[in-house]
Amino acid sequence: MQGTARNKSLSVLLALLGVVVVFALIIMIGGALNESLQLDETAVLRFVFVGIGLLAVYAVYWITRENRVWEVGTREVVYMSIGAALFALLSWLFNGTVFVVPSVSQVALRPAIAIPMFFGYAFGPVVGFFTGAVGNMFGDALTGFGLSPQWSVGNGLIGMIAGMVWLFDDKRSSINTVLIITAVLAALATLIYVFNPTIPNMLFFEPENNIFGDQQITLFAAISLIIGFLLVLLIRFGFGKDIDVAAAVTWSALGNIIGIGFAAISDIWINGFSPAVAIVGEFLPAAGPNLIFAAILVPILVVAYEAVRRQSGR
Repeated sequence: MQGTARNKSLSVLLALLGVVVVFALIIMIGGALNESLQLDETAVLRFVFVGIGLLAVYAVYWITRENRVWEVGTREVVYMSIGAALFALLSWLFNGTVFVVPSVSQVALRPAIAIPMFFGYAFGPVVGFFTGAVGNMFGDALTGFGLSPQWSVGNGLIGMIAGMVWLFDDKRSSINTVLIITAVLAALATLIYVFNPTIPNMLFFEPENNIFGDQQITLFAAISLIIGFLLVLLIRFGFGKDIDVAAAVTWSALGNIIGIGFAAISDIWINGFSPAVAIVGEFLPAAGPNLIFAAILVPILVVAYEAVRRQSGR
């Protein structure tokens, strides 16, 4: 048993180390090929938050290390690679310049966010974290907008938390608790907008003019987190008999809020933003649309996955 636990700890550590190595390679190679991918004087601080994120992941693992959900073998490594590649490719395709898509807000549509959510739920928190972190870093490199490793870790946290549902024997009780936490966090973030409605959307991007963040956040973007939560609530009770779909969407919603929240809050120190700017200008326009896509796409992926599993007899 001690040997198994030791192997599990080593596997988790190697997976986290792999994230750092990939980040470093992307920064070195990408920076050499494209000046916009070179990190500025905030590079050290960005990697301080990368370290904080990785420590948080390992702390959660250590507290729950007896659970089999943390096992990482050959199959999980394959899923990590597939998930990261899919997330990177879809992030690039839907970044607003390859396939120009209409947006009801100022932010690029990110349906690809469903990938780390699904991979975390289906294959475990380590797979979800690697998929979100490495896939986002590669996606940023492909778009050429610039690299923000702490935001990639935030995307990794989305996938990890989506997979944490398997830490609980009673899924139904766990998702009810998660719903309450998600509702409180969504309400608090939206309330900050109510008191700061004129803050520009820091994630706004116009490919034609190559400009960021010069427009006031739209009302839709401001309340998109609430809209997303209501959709999650609809899925939770609409799929009441299919606890797997309800659990996947609910935990993905919490992962989205915590992961994007981690990334946005890090910019209080990295970019010198005020807390209100970080929440209204970055968090809401990123986390809100993500949550809407989670409610729409994650159930489709989970239902399809369960159908394949039934057909294959797994």
